[in-house]
Amino acid sequence: MVTFETIKSEEIKFGNSNFLEIARKKAISEEGENTFISISRGFITPSGEKRYRKSFTVPLDENVIKFIAEKLKEI
Repeated sequence: MVTFETIKSEEIKFGNSNFLEIARKKAISEEGENTFISISRGFITPSGEKRYRKSFTVPLDENVIKFIAEKLKEI
């Protein structure tokens, strides 16, 4: 069984009740731990609950993070 722990997260709201969240998370299992970055898109229900639609994970590799940050600025 894997459990997930959010270490830190930041979000920005856009449009009608939509949000984008970037978070550093930790997956914990019997085999060990793995830390990664999660980029998620979702919406907030009328009752105030967060619902996630899509998620993308990025390994904590300096070269990968640098590549993504540079290419986002270029596009």
